Amino acid sequence: MTEVIAQLSMSLDGYIAGPDSGREHPLGIGGERLHQWVYGLRSWRREQGIKGGTGGPEDDLLAEWIKRPGAVVMGHGMYITGEAPWGDNPPFHMPVYVVTHHPRESLVKEGGTVFHFVTEGPERALELARDAAGDKDVSLAGGADLVQQFIRAGWLDELLLHVVPVLAGEGGRRLFDNVGDKQIEWRKTQVLDAPEATHIRLRAH
Repeated sequence: MTEVIAQLSMSLDGYIAGPDSGREHPLGIGGERLHQWVYGLRSWRREQGIKGGTGGPEDDLLAEWIKRPGAVVMGHGMYITGEAPWGDNPPFHMPVYVVTHHPRESLVKEGGTVFHFVTEGPERALELARDAAGDKDVSLAGGADLVQQFIRAGWLDELLLHVVPVLAGEGGRRLFDNVGDKQIEWRKTQVLDAPEATHIRLRAH
């Protein structure tokens, strides 16, 4: 059965982006620090078309995660932070459904990435992504607002957090703001501790 999965790098104080995130600073000011752990891994570099990189348990975890989705859902804010947007050959290589208020024709990129712009809301985007994914999963790429909507609606099945030992301070985007006033419990299924991040795999009850 198709599941909805998300993986996000997060600071100790809960931020997934620094202040002033947008076209000029896609990850916010200082936000690149949250992702430094991944840049040297073989599986990440391969997805970007870069040779080399290191293996090991972190790389195995990421490589397994990369194989799972057959479609992606993302918010309009995350889409427009990409360069031009996301360059000529984005790293998705699958259909991407962008939740937006701005209707436009689908955008075909190199490598199999096709951006579809969905104006009927996140539930419709998820429905289309499930159909496109077939027997694979749907990856929820972000940003924070969309992830929060999925958590509130109970649509997110599995979350992989890469917790980086930094305090981002005020002004960025926090992952777990606006998730509602009811208690939400997750089941911890894996913890992998590495020098630059602790990777926590959670399943929704």
